[in-house]
Amino acid sequence: MRIFWILMSLVLTTGTTSLAQTGSPMYGAMLETLYKKTVPLVTVTELKKMPNVVLLDTRSKAEYDVSHLPNAQWVGYDDFDIKRVQKIAKQANVVVYCSVGVRSERVGEKLLGAGYEHIHNLYGSLFEWVNEGNPVVDQQGKPTQRVHAYSRLWGVWLNKGEKVYE
Repeated sequence: MRIFWILMSLVLTTGTTSLAQTGSPMYGAMLETLYKKTVPLVTVTELKKMPNVVLLDTRSKAEYDVSHLPNAQWVGYDDFDIKRVQKIAKQANVVVYCSVGVRSERVGEKLLGAGYEHIHNLYGSLFEWVNEGNPVVDQQGKPTQRVHAYSRLWGVWLNKGEKVYE
């Protein structure tokens, strides 16, 4: 709970920043305090314009099964293994995402370290994707409103969709 109040303090005192591309200045400010910026960022708008993009979901399998970006491949976080992406060309245009972008940044670092050349982290990640009104699909590939909100602490940043915490 202490980390929550530290983050909220940072958010409230930081205000908006030049990179805050989210619909919420507070969410953008919070992201600015969390990202190390070791992986290039891409906004939802920029992602939607990217050709031939490979989407990698770095959340837990349970989160992915609730919903994920259409055509995204699950690669995990805690149990991430570079072998899961060995069929992806090192020159491929890859975008990693999680709930808010922290776990995906760590996986993006591993991909860059393994020689992948065009890795981007989705700014605001799944929460921002959904908050901007973009679709997610369930494990059968069917559109759904359900979104795994990670935890009640982090779920405050998800403003659209049906929050799931299981």
